[in-house]
Amino acid sequence: MASPRILPSSPLQKLATFKEANPNSSVTTGAAAAAAAAASVSPLETFASDPIFSAFLSPEFDSARFSSQALSSGSAAARAESLQEAIRLLQKHLRAEVLARYPALLSQLSSLRETESSLSSVRSAVSSLQSSLRRARQELADPRRLVRAHTIQLSNLHATADLLNSSARLLRLSKKLRDLMAHPTDRLDLAKAAEMHRDIELLYEERGIAGISTVEDEIRWLSETGNQLRSQAMKAVERGMDEHNQNDIWCGLQVFYNLGEMRSTVDQLINKYKVAGVKSVGAALDMKAISAAGGFGGPGGVQRSGTPQIGGGKKAGEALWERMGRCMDDFHKVMTAVWQLQTVLSKKRVPFTQVLFLHEVWQEGDPLLTDRIWDALIKSFSSQMKSAFNTSSFVKEIFTQGYPKLLTMVENLIERISHDTDVKGVLSALTSEGKDQMAATISIFQTAFLALCLSRLSDYVNSIFPVSSRGSIPSKEQISRIILRIQEEIEAVKLHGHLMLLVLHEIGKVLLLVAERVEYQISAGPESRQVTAPANQAQLKNFALCQHLQELHTRISTIVSSLPPFASDVLSPSLGVIYGIACDSVTSLFQSMLDRLESCILQIHDQDFASMENDNASPYVDELQKLSVHFRNEFLSKLLPSSASKSETICTSLVRRMASRVLIFFIRHASLIRPLSESGKLRMARDMAELELAIGQNLFPIEQLGPPYRALRAFRPIIFLETSQLENSPLLNDLPPSVILHHLYSRGPDELLSPLQRNKLTPLQYSLWLDSQGEDQIWKGIKATLEDYELKARAQGDKEFSSVYHLMMKIGSTILINSSQ
Repeated sequence: MASPRILPSSPLQKLATFKEANPNSSVTTGAAAAAAAAASVSPLETFASDPIFSAFLSPEFDSARFSSQALSSGSAAARAESLQEAIRLLQKHLRAEVLARYPALLSQLSSLRETESSLSSVRSAVSSLQSSLRRARQELADPRRLVRAHTIQLSNLHATADLLNSSARLLRLSKKLRDLMAHPTDRLDLAKAAEMHRDIELLYEERGIAGISTVEDEIRWLSETGNQLRSQAMKAVERGMDEHNQNDIWCGLQVFYNLGEMRSTVDQLINKYKVAGVKSVGAALDMKAISAAGGFGGPGGVQRSGTPQIGGGKKAGEALWERMGRCMDDFHKVMTAVWQLQTVLSKKRVPFTQVLFLHEVWQEGDPLLTDRIWDALIKSFSSQMKSAFNTSSFVKEIFTQGYPKLLTMVENLIERISHDTDVKGVLSALTSEGKDQMAATISIFQTAFLALCLSRLSDYVNSIFPVSSRGSIPSKEQISRIILRIQEEIEAVKLHGHLMLLVLHEIGKVLLLVAERVEYQISAGPESRQVTAPANQAQLKNFALCQHLQELHTRISTIVSSLPPFASDVLSPSLGVIYGIACDSVTSLFQSMLDRLESCILQIHDQDFASMENDNASPYVDELQKLSVHFRNEFLSKLLPSSASKSETICTSLVRRMASRVLIFFIRHASLIRPLSESGKLRMARDMAELELAIGQNLFPIEQLGPPYRALRAFRPIIFLETSQLENSPLLNDLPPSVILHHLYSRGPDELLSPLQRNKLTPLQYSLWLDSQGEDQIWKGIKATLEDYELKARAQGDKEFSSVYHLMMKIGSTILINSSQ
């Protein structure tokens, strides 16, 4: 065939294959010839190659689609005629195929008749077999019924015997239990009795022996016995939990374990103690109960706001604190009791399996028993405290003002629980997180307490430093009262480190408020800086404010010194502001006094120290002495503490710095004097003595000034030493190198110009430059003059330089070495 993939599924193709149905057929004459002729002219080959009829050979042929295409082609009639012709051709071909295979078809029909005859014989045999089976079934039915009846009878006998055995066993166990309950020897018999009780219950439930009168009687007695065992075991557990007797707890738990009721019993105990703790919180904050118990106010003694009636506040407060103390005791009792239970569960094991009792009631990942109780207590306590804060103004006032006492109660509770449950190898009842949770329950009162603390101190500060009245100055007593109140606030929380830290932060705010108010009061005009006339009102006001801040700074610093180190860290910034404003209130005055003293010292350059005749004291020293006396009488006497007081104050520090600056300034300008004769040296020594006397008597004890005083005492003999003696003199150690170098100019030749001369500066200009430079920079300026001198000397043909030049270079090299280290 032309298309073997299409022909097997086509009826037309099947017709073409009949010629191969019987290849051994004996008919080989005219029929074979006719089949060959038909095959040679088979229309299938023509249809397979025809573009239209080939579609009919496809398994996916769709008559509707073919008709639609024929109609749309415009030649529907012609195609219909073609189809009719094809049908006639196929019918003709089919007729030829049937005729060609006629003998084979007759042979197949004969085979079908033989098959039908064979089937008739088989049908008869099957009927006979079915009849035999019916007879066999009838013969087997009677024995089967008999066997079935005997089987049921045997089963009933076994069931009855099993019930009798189980009942007998239950009665035996019951008798043993009766004997045990009738003659108990010790508490361990309870556990044994519970085990027997459980065995009887299981036997009754698993063996199905309900309904037997004798058994039911025993079961009723067993129920009463079980209640008795549970009652005694619960008493033992509760007694052990309350009295911290772990042996009693273990004995009671063993009973419940043997009864199969361990988990439910533990849950019952936990709920019982949880309810007791929660109830204690509610009772502690029940203002109506407090009012009724205290006997004040009678009915309606507590108002809607939770405030007792007038006259009953003190008693109500005492009752509230008493109830809160009992609440803390109840918390301690509950937590230690549950911890005892948990400890026994975590230590004791099931005798045979060696599994901890704890694992019978607790799964990995679940909260421990103590955590469950603590969480419940914390939630209840926190809720009640917030509710009391928001709804009862009385409770809010009592706990806010007495917050340190409330905090002490909470901390003591935590400490007691931690101490009583701190056993090696056993988890404590409280975790660090749990302790923080308890502290957080009263944080709302902590916030109110801190706000109240700040308000109390701020209100007093505002009352003595009113913003509307700038001219008013608080008295010394009022400042002392501020300090006393600050001290009282610290003392109230001294035992609570964290709370004291928070209170210190609030005190720091109050100190800043004081500094702000004082700064607003300070006079900063020209009248505050005058030093020629007696102290005016503006200066006296500044003096008073400075002394107030000084007193505040000194006493608060003293208080802080007795506190833990963190107190200093907290208050140091505020105290620093206090100190700074106290200095600012008189700094301009001290600067004015210092400027006048320095202007007197600058007159040293107007004196003649080269003359060999005048060795009297210089006039500028007399003026400096008069100024120091004036400053002492008019200003310093009002600022400095009494001579009996040896404490270092802000003003004392300012005077010390001023006196030190005067000595340094004098030594600097005395070293710049050039030329300096022997008589001038005596005059300068006398000036230094007068200066020392004036400073010591009117400004500050000069021997307490340290390095500036040692420098003054060293400079006096230095000016009398020979140049050759200077290099090895120990006096050089007390003087800055720049002072020695400047003084050596007075011993050098005229060609050696000082920086002052070389740069054509005034003494004041050069002094200002020296204030802004270090010793190494000053040496650079001096070295430039030495280099100029060296060039001049070489230009003049000098082979030897002045000994002063060599000494100055050596001192300068020392400066460089020291600056590089």
